[in-house]
Amino acid sequence: MEQQDLNKRLLLALVLSFFVFVGYSYFFPVKELTPTQTGNGETKTAQTTQEHATPSVTQTQNVAPTTNENNTMTKAPVEKALPSIATIKSTNFIMTIDELGRISQMELLEKKYETKEGDHIKMLSPTAVKPLELRFSDAKLNEEAFITPYVNSGAQTLDVANAAQTLTLTQSLSGVTVTKKITVKPTGEYEVNISLSNDVPYFVTPGHRPMADDSRYMLVRGALIEGADNIITTIEDGKAEGIEKFEHAKIASAFDRYVASMFFDFNKGLNVSVLKEANDDPLIFVEGAQNLNLHAYIGTKDYEVLKSINPELTDAIEFGFFSFLSKPFYKVLLWIHSHIGNWGWAIIFFTLLVKLILFPLSYKGMMSMQKLKDLAPKMKELKEKYKGDPAKMNAQMMAMYKKHGANPMGGCLPMILQIPVFFALYRVLLNAVELEGAPWILWIHNLAQMDPYFVLPILMGASMWFQQRITPSNFTDPLQEKIFKFFPVLMTVFFIYFPSGLVLYWLVNNLFTIAQQYFINHMYAKHKAAAALAHKTKKD
Repeated sequence: MEQQDLNKRLLLALVLSFFVFVGYSYFFPVKELTPTQTGNGETKTAQTTQEHATPSVTQTQNVAPTTNENNTMTKAPVEKALPSIATIKSTNFIMTIDELGRISQMELLEKKYETKEGDHIKMLSPTAVKPLELRFSDAKLNEEAFITPYVNSGAQTLDVANAAQTLTLTQSLSGVTVTKKITVKPTGEYEVNISLSNDVPYFVTPGHRPMADDSRYMLVRGALIEGADNIITTIEDGKAEGIEKFEHAKIASAFDRYVASMFFDFNKGLNVSVLKEANDDPLIFVEGAQNLNLHAYIGTKDYEVLKSINPELTDAIEFGFFSFLSKPFYKVLLWIHSHIGNWGWAIIFFTLLVKLILFPLSYKGMMSMQKLKDLAPKMKELKEKYKGDPAKMNAQMMAMYKKHGANPMGGCLPMILQIPVFFALYRVLLNAVELEGAPWILWIHNLAQMDPYFVLPILMGASMWFQQRITPSNFTDPLQEKIFKFFPVLMTVFFIYFPSGLVLYWLVNNLFTIAQQYFINHMYAKHKAAAALAHKTKKD
């Protein structure tokens, strides 16, 4: 295959992949946002086991786990907000506990998490299953538990801004007394001790995934489980089967774009079952015990916060299918930012670093494309001469490539590498909570939001157009030529509403590619001049 045709087809594949990967979900969102199949390169299917009791669920959203003989399922009355019995305040959040001993709301107080209307973001839906909700396997006991309020034996308002505070709640049922001791720390980390007067089977949940973001982009949302073998499994919204079970899991997280509600235990582990809600969303339940100690966290997926709790907890930051690349990219970006202090400049320096690493491959590929451009007239002659004999035509072409030191595959590898690099970085810049509210220069006050004046998308489109002008090309298909010429316009329109951090990366990548192309053009001109001089000297 001719190198120019191969390169153009690869770039077309990149374009089509981009629109399938990113565009479809933006312009044609489903009712409940559903990302593509995700993983971190080590994802496995949840295995079924019968070694611990299983919550059962009907097709209605709120049902009680049960393991009795009749498999009775009882709805939980969570369709409305219930009265609160405690409020826990810290510097960055307000946590509310309702009369069923659940976290009914988690309000984020940092200014960067405010809505467009200036309100604080509230992580939990009023109608969804709440964190710390208990479900008893006995249906009658479960019914009683959802109509019997907990009693708060201490203060109704706790301030944990400077130190952890403990809240003690008690629920007196006909067959058992439940005591919850909730110790909340300033970061959003909390510990729960659940003790029962009698040993009856039950389950506890970190709740339905938080719903703090309504973006139309392809995002990873749902449940994340890190097993005892360190393998991470993500179960996306809309794709739960209701039979997924994990023994001795380290992390069980219900997560959205920037926030999560999770349980974790890096010593003994947790027996986790994933139920399927009415819309096939995953709902995590952890098997209880007469005396159960849970480590938990609710809040933003901030790397430094999670690392301060336990370095392993950073595994709960999931970037989807390209996590094997996204996670290293994310850590490098964090490292660069720790030295620069600005996320916009960190993105620019990271892009330069990627370009420098890939430069040797890019250099060889671009030089090969220059040689092939010069050979294009001769290749056209060979095509005309041997158009009835493809085998001989290919043989003659390969001989010509060898004679002139041109590699027909030389320009492919850099282009192929761009695809996973872009998609991996796309995931990082779209999901990293650190970019929320992060300013860059002048008019860019939030790299996680679109450029309000469209400056970056326009500059990006202009840079793509100019890059096309200086890049060697030899179009033989008029349709391909039209597509490529129109591509900068399409990308400009498409990127107008994208987060400015992602647009900044693409713009800077284009500018570095332009500089790289100028350098290659200059080096190739010197190479041709030297070759011509050597040929003339030899001839003389």
